[in-house]
Amino acid sequence: MEFKGVCILLGVLLLVNCSFQQQSPSKKKTVKKVLSESDTAKDAAIEELQKQINDIVQELNLLKEQQALQTVCLKGMKIHDKCFLADTVRKRYHTASEDCNAMGGVLGTPTSSYENDQLRDYIRQRIGPDEQIWLGVNDMVTEGSWMDQTGVSITFKNWDTSNYRSPQPDGGKSHNCAVLSGASNGKWFDENCREEKPSVCQFNIV
Repeated sequence: MEFKGVCILLGVLLLVNCSFQQQSPSKKKTVKKVLSESDTAKDAAIEELQKQINDIVQELNLLKEQQALQTVCLKGMKIHDKCFLADTVRKRYHTASEDCNAMGGVLGTPTSSYENDQLRDYIRQRIGPDEQIWLGVNDMVTEGSWMDQTGVSITFKNWDTSNYRSPQPDGGKSHNCAVLSGASNGKWFDENCREEKPSVCQFNIV
């Protein structure tokens, strides 16, 4: 009788042990799953924070750019969605262009008669009534194919064609850079890029 009771007791213990062993992996899987979900949540949170930081940095850079443009516009002149700032120092074309690029702009490039007239009036007041300034227009790549500083063919042109014997541009391969003349009512001429002239930097307002 006692033996029978011991057998029953052993049987019960074996069942409990088997049951525990079956449940244990499931519990381990549950713990692993919880940990995995926790890691995923942390990764997502870090990613979201990084995105927010990147957005803040981008906004800050945009604000700095806008502030710089406002400073330029206050010192220079605003025409539509552009600001122009005169540089009275005489430089060769490439030097003037590089200096504008370093400030985040390009040499002035009027795209309409209105812009051209405004730029003419601005250089007359700021630099001198008879001065010429470098424009962001040249045909250095292909002779006769005048392009802006992004390499795009210009659509607006204001060449001086009043002299029928020598209408502009007339300099051939020796004159590859364009200037705007205050003395000639804003007309364009082609000049040797090594000449030293004042310039006007152009900044696009975003």
